[in-house]
Amino acid sequence: MIRLMKSVAAAAIALTAATNVAHADEVLASRLGALLGQERQALNIVPSARMAALTSPPPAALRNVPTAPGTIQYDDQFLASLPVAGGGAEWECLAEALYFEARGESVRGLFAVGEVILNRVDSGMYPGSVCGVVHQGTGRRYACQFTYTCDGNSDVIHERAAYNRVGKVARLLIDGADRGLTDGATHYHTRAVSPSWARRFPMTAQIGSHLFYRQGSRTASN
Repeated sequence: MIRLMKSVAAAAIALTAATNVAHADEVLASRLGALLGQERQALNIVPSARMAALTSPPPAALRNVPTAPGTIQYDDQFLASLPVAGGGAEWECLAEALYFEARGESVRGLFAVGEVILNRVDSGMYPGSVCGVVHQGTGRRYACQFTYTCDGNSDVIHERAAYNRVGKVARLLIDGADRGLTDGATHYHTRAVSPSWARRFPMTAQIGSHLFYRQGSRTASN
């Protein structure tokens, strides 16, 4: 009888302890939920520009990113030595454009196409952002600046390794890599076509399957 009473008492103590633990867990979860809710409310009132500044990565120089002239090697071994890249909307737009426009090119060819996009951003003759440049004219079939954005095909990334490769190039260019391959080119086309504007603009480079040109004044372009 005494042993039975002791067992009952022990079971009661254990049940009480378990109940207390469960209650403590519920209280903790409730408090954490309240704190996270307050955090979300606080973040919602932060202006988007300020939030972007707070969440942007440090300058390339502070992250030992190789962007200065002579620090970039235009070969796949160099790209392979870099970590997988990432970034915000501007990086995504540039990486996507490089993937659909030039993923089969050499590393030098990838940088050259990327230079054109960033040269347009800086020119004052095109939208002032990477995404604006890449998607200019999108929505009008075959009237866009970069064919993949208006050719009606699905823009689905199937080759992950190729995307990682171009993503590293996009990261380097956005971080300020030297743009010395195309001499300020704002246009390019493959050797298989001959657009009308190619007769008006001076050619600045021939890299891989692309020819590069520089627009010298405010004239219409496609």
